Amino acid sequence: MQDAFGGVINMLFVILFLLIIIAVLGLVVSYTKAFKMKNLVISHIENYESSGCFENGDGSACKLKIIDSARGLGYGPKNIKCPADFVKVDNLFCYKEDVSENLGNHISDRPTSYRVITQVDLGLPLISNIFGINMFQVVGDTRVIETKDLFGS
Repeated sequence: MQDAFGGVINMLFVILFLLIIIAVLGLVVSYTKAFKMKNLVISHIENYESSGCFENGDGSACKLKIIDSARGLGYGPKNIKCPADFVKVDNLFCYKEDVSENLGNHISDRPTSYRVITQVDLGLPLISNIFGINMFQVVGDTRVIETKDLFGS
Protein backbone atom coordinates (compact mmCIF):
# COMPACT_ATOMS: atom_id res chain seq x y z
CA MET A 1 0.00 0.00 0.00
CA GLN A 2 2.88 2.33 0.72
CA ASP A 3 4.20 1.97 -2.85
CA ALA A 4 0.81 3.01 -4.25
CA PHE A 5 0.93 6.32 -2.39
CA GLY A 6 4.49 6.96 -3.64
CA GLY A 7 3.31 6.43 -7.21
CA VAL A 8 0.44 8.91 -6.77
CA ILE A 9 2.77 11.56 -5.36
CA ASN A 10 5.22 11.06 -8.24
CA MET A 11 2.36 11.35 -10.72
CA LEU A 12 1.26 14.64 -9.06
CA PHE A 13 4.80 16.03 -9.41
CA VAL A 14 4.88 15.09 -13.09
CA ILE A 15 1.47 16.70 -13.72
CA LEU A 16 2.48 19.86 -11.81
CA PHE A 17 5.73 20.08 -13.80
CA LEU A 18 3.85 19.73 -17.10
CA LEU A 19 1.34 22.41 -16.08
CA ILE A 20 4.16 24.83 -15.26
CA ILE A 21 5.88 24.14 -18.61
CA ILE A 22 2.61 24.67 -20.52
CA ALA A 23 1.95 27.95 -18.64
CA VAL A 24 5.45 29.25 -19.43
CA LEU A 25 5.08 28.34 -23.12
CA GLY A 26 1.68 30.09 -23.21
CA LEU A 27 3.23 33.21 -21.69
CA VAL A 28 6.04 33.16 -24.25
CA VAL A 29 3.58 32.88 -27.15
CA SER A 30 1.41 35.71 -25.78
CA TYR A 31 4.46 37.91 -25.19
CA THR A 32 5.63 37.27 -28.74
CA LYS A 33 2.23 38.34 -30.11
CA ALA A 34 2.30 41.55 -28.07
CA PHE A 35 5.88 42.29 -29.14
CA LYS A 36 5.09 41.74 -32.83
CA MET A 37 1.94 43.87 -32.52
CA LYS A 38 3.97 46.71 -30.98
CA ASN A 39 6.44 46.54 -33.84
CA LEU A 40 3.64 46.51 -36.45
CA VAL A 41 1.87 49.49 -34.85
CA ILE A 42 5.12 51.47 -34.75
CA SER A 43 5.85 50.51 -38.36
CA HIS A 44 2.40 51.65 -39.54
CA ILE A 45 2.62 54.92 -37.59
CA GLU A 46 6.01 55.66 -39.17
CA ASN A 47 4.92 54.64 -42.69
CA TYR A 48 1.81 56.81 -42.58
CA GLU A 49 3.56 59.52 -40.53
CA SER A 50 0.79 59.12 -37.93
CA SER A 51 -1.88 60.35 -40.36
CA GLY A 52 -5.16 58.69 -39.45
CA CYS A 53 -3.69 56.07 -37.12
CA PHE A 54 -5.52 57.24 -34.02
CA GLU A 55 -8.91 58.44 -35.33
CA ASN A 56 -12.20 57.14 -34.03
CA GLY A 57 -13.88 54.96 -36.58
CA ASP A 58 -12.34 52.60 -39.12
CA GLY A 59 -12.05 54.85 -42.18
CA SER A 60 -8.32 55.57 -42.45
CA ALA A 61 -5.85 53.30 -44.22
CA CYS A 62 -3.41 53.34 -41.30
CA LYS A 63 -6.02 52.24 -38.79
CA LEU A 64 -7.31 49.52 -41.13
CA LYS A 65 -3.75 48.18 -41.51
CA ILE A 66 -3.31 48.12 -37.72
CA ILE A 67 -6.60 46.25 -37.25
CA ASP A 68 -5.74 43.78 -40.03
CA SER A 69 -2.32 43.21 -38.48
CA ALA A 70 -3.93 42.47 -35.11
CA ARG A 71 -6.32 39.98 -36.73
CA GLY A 72 -3.48 38.33 -38.63
CA LEU A 73 -1.49 37.83 -35.44
CA GLY A 74 -4.48 36.71 -33.42
CA TYR A 75 -3.81 39.61 -31.06
CA GLY A 76 -6.74 40.96 -29.07
CA PRO A 77 -6.32 41.61 -25.36
CA LYS A 78 -9.56 41.44 -23.44
CA ASN A 79 -9.10 44.74 -21.62
CA ILE A 80 -5.93 46.75 -22.09
CA LYS A 81 -5.05 49.03 -19.18
CA CYS A 82 -3.36 52.25 -20.19
CA PRO A 83 -1.40 54.55 -17.89
CA ALA A 84 -3.03 57.87 -17.01
CA ASP A 85 -1.42 59.99 -19.73
CA PHE A 86 -1.91 57.46 -22.56
CA VAL A 87 -4.84 57.14 -24.98
CA LYS A 88 -6.44 53.76 -25.71
CA VAL A 89 -7.12 52.93 -29.38
CA ASP A 90 -9.78 50.28 -30.16
CA ASN A 91 -8.71 48.21 -27.14
CA LEU A 92 -5.61 47.15 -29.12
CA PHE A 93 -2.86 49.51 -27.97
CA CYS A 94 -2.18 52.73 -26.06
CA TYR A 95 -0.16 55.68 -27.28
CA LYS A 96 1.24 58.96 -26.05
CA GLU A 97 2.35 61.78 -28.33
CA ASP A 98 5.57 63.61 -27.47
CA VAL A 99 5.82 66.96 -29.24
CA SER A 100 9.05 68.47 -28.06
CA GLU A 101 11.72 70.89 -29.09
CA ASN A 102 14.23 68.63 -27.30
CA LEU A 103 14.01 65.76 -29.81
CA GLY A 104 17.17 66.95 -31.56
CA ASN A 105 17.94 69.07 -34.62
CA HIS A 106 15.05 68.76 -37.01
CA ILE A 107 13.79 70.73 -39.98
CA SER A 108 10.10 70.54 -39.16
CA ASP A 109 7.90 72.79 -37.08
CA ARG A 110 6.60 69.91 -34.95
CA PRO A 111 9.04 67.06 -34.36
CA THR A 112 6.87 64.35 -32.84
CA SER A 113 7.50 60.87 -31.52
CA TYR A 114 5.00 58.37 -30.16
CA ARG A 115 5.27 55.86 -27.33
CA VAL A 116 3.21 52.73 -27.98
CA ILE A 117 2.12 50.14 -25.39
CA THR A 118 0.68 46.71 -26.15
CA GLN A 119 -0.42 44.21 -23.55
CA VAL A 120 0.30 40.53 -23.11
CA ASP A 121 -3.01 38.67 -22.88
CA LEU A 122 -2.58 35.97 -20.28
CA GLY A 123 -6.11 34.63 -20.08
CA LEU A 124 -5.44 33.59 -16.49
CA PRO A 125 -7.15 36.06 -14.13
CA LEU A 126 -5.48 34.69 -11.02
CA ILE A 127 -1.96 35.31 -12.38
CA SER A 128 -2.97 38.72 -13.79
CA ASN A 129 -4.36 39.83 -10.42
CA ILE A 130 -1.40 38.55 -8.41
CA PHE A 131 1.42 39.99 -10.55
CA GLY A 132 -0.35 43.10 -11.78
CA ILE A 133 -1.04 43.75 -15.43
CA ASN A 134 1.63 46.47 -15.91
CA MET A 135 4.32 43.84 -15.57
CA PHE A 136 3.09 42.26 -18.80
CA GLN A 137 3.09 45.25 -21.14
CA VAL A 138 5.42 45.86 -24.08
CA VAL A 139 6.54 49.46 -24.71
CA GLY A 140 8.22 50.98 -27.76
CA ASP A 141 8.88 54.38 -29.33
CA THR A 142 8.63 55.55 -32.92
CA ARG A 143 11.35 57.49 -34.65
CA VAL A 144 10.84 61.25 -34.80
CA ILE A 145 8.11 62.12 -37.30
CA GLU A 146 8.56 65.54 -38.84
CA THR A 147 5.49 67.45 -39.99
CA LYS A 148 5.17 70.97 -41.30
CA ASP A 149 2.71 73.27 -39.55
CA LEU A 150 0.65 74.52 -42.50
CA PHE A 151 -1.32 77.05 -40.52
CA GLY A 152 1.66 78.80 -38.91
CA SER A 153 0.44 78.42 -35.36
